[in-house]
Amino acid sequence: MRKGSKIKCISVVLVIVLMTTIFTGCQTTKEAETEEVITVYLWSNSLNEKYTQYVQSKLPDVNIQFVVGQNDLQFYEFMNENGALPDIIMSRRFSRFDALALKDSLMDLSSTEEAGAVYESYLKDFTNTDGSINWLPMCGVGDGIVANKALFEKYNIPFPTDYDSFVAACQTFEKFGIRGFSADFVYDYTCMEILQGLSIPEITSMDGSIWRSNYEDPSDAENGLDKDIWPVVFENMEQFIKDVKIGPDDLTLDYGSKMDMLKEGKLAMCRAGSGDVLELNRKGVDAIFLPYFGKNGEQWILTYPEFQVALNKDLEQNSNRKEMAMRVLGTMLSEEAQNILSNEKDVVNYNKNVELELSSYLDNLKPIIARNNLYIRIASNDFFVVSKDVVTKMIEGKYDAEEAYEAFDSQLRAQKENQSEIILSSEKGYSNIFFSNGGNESYSVMANSIRNMYDGEILIAPGFSFTGSVFATDYTEKQVASMIMPNVLFAYSAEMTGKELKECVRAYVEGIEGGFIPFNRGSLPIVSGITIKVKEQAGKYTLLNVQKSGKEIKDHDVFKVICLNAGDYMNPFLENSSPVFKKSEKMVKEDWIKYIKEGGSLAGPEKYIFLN
Repeated sequence: MRKGSKIKCISVVLVIVLMTTIFTGCQTTKEAETEEVITVYLWSNSLNEKYTQYVQSKLPDVNIQFVVGQNDLQFYEFMNENGALPDIIMSRRFSRFDALALKDSLMDLSSTEEAGAVYESYLKDFTNTDGSINWLPMCGVGDGIVANKALFEKYNIPFPTDYDSFVAACQTFEKFGIRGFSADFVYDYTCMEILQGLSIPEITSMDGSIWRSNYEDPSDAENGLDKDIWPVVFENMEQFIKDVKIGPDDLTLDYGSKMDMLKEGKLAMCRAGSGDVLELNRKGVDAIFLPYFGKNGEQWILTYPEFQVALNKDLEQNSNRKEMAMRVLGTMLSEEAQNILSNEKDVVNYNKNVELELSSYLDNLKPIIARNNLYIRIASNDFFVVSKDVVTKMIEGKYDAEEAYEAFDSQLRAQKENQSEIILSSEKGYSNIFFSNGGNESYSVMANSIRNMYDGEILIAPGFSFTGSVFATDYTEKQVASMIMPNVLFAYSAEMTGKELKECVRAYVEGIEGGFIPFNRGSLPIVSGITIKVKEQAGKYTLLNVQKSGKEIKDHDVFKVICLNAGDYMNPFLENSSPVFKKSEKMVKEDWIKYIKEGGSLAGPEKYIFLN
């Protein structure tokens, strides 16, 4: 071969290599960024502040993307079916009965130090029949009876110590024109917890434990109630309704109204959580926490974990990712992390290696805890739904105890038919991983779609607004709703000048006192109709510029802007006299469902953020 031909050949090879690098470089970068991300799905936005920021601060070398998912294991079944199960999953509404569908997709944690640290009395409720353990509990929220202590002292009424004295106290308060007990039966969890709380001795008996084990991990998916324990449970509920004079008016009471009545001295006792006692006392209301009283004289605290946590089995295919995920799990379950939750909610400890101090407001419960009279609720999706239906009908007088038992049993055994209509079909799927050169594709799809829905020129939303990937699949109404984060998210519209817009975007990017402050890449805001450049330095973010259609925003330009936010985080913006925001009448989730049902469609994604 001639020398010139050899040089020419080498040049061609170099060009090919260079062109391959140019055209695949972006993909290679994306693959690298995806490789280093650990996705953690939260059960609620309430964790997306102190708790998540603590976890990230302890693992600065791990790129954690926290997403506010749904508190429903069916949401994760849907993600799993579409090949996008998160690395780490949290759920509060949990039972092994519901979790069976995910069992083969989750890591077995039974041999880990984290599982070994959980008290055996609690761990058994998370152990499958084959000995595997997929879910671990965080510290427990106490559920029982909250009493206005000042009312008891004012009318010289003894605090109840058993069921009979509880009923006597209620009846005495009624003579003074004060409701002895009520609860927010408008919520399914209240119906479920009172139904179980009144009969913990029966449910935790040997026969009750055998039934629960069969129900939670059944070979027969139609498993219903047993014929010995559960008829007594409904008899106890029927007697309670009569003794305490629960009536149809109680079915309209919500949480806020219930707590207001307690604060104002119109209500002596109500069902509530241990965190509510802490919050009431911090606000100057002298309140104490009482247990549930069994008919046999025993006192019990109903509990449920702040959340349960599981890991994706696919992590085992990559030792580096598995090691990172286990470090995240260990940090999440650490004493420091659990104390962050304890300081806010007064929680019960499930972990041998953790010390959690109960506040003085729960001193009276320490003997009950020492006796281990703690009961973790049965919390399958069916139990929530059926409890609401049956307890409501008992309160309305439509069911006696026997009819309630039969209705509950029948609904648990009924074959579940999927009658949900498909209301959205997406032909293309998008990644929900945040990339430094462009942002999050699926979040951009959602932001662009919702901007169209509200007919805005520009949309700004916090990073927690949307729940994950947009899949190339069909969506039912429930699945469409689950595309929006589960907590209270509203849309706020305003006419803004370019100067006001830039300041608003800056507050979303850099944080604002009293509002949400981004603490890692995944928590940065999503924008639509504009692009933003952001400087990243040591976990802090600075807005560099805002452009629309490739041009710098001018101060005197005027735009119709839609801001999505949770109410508490939006307050600092509303306190500013300019611009004037108009709040949507309904939550974004409700508007989104209506928009899709009326023919609205998904928009395409855009690159909206670039990190320097």
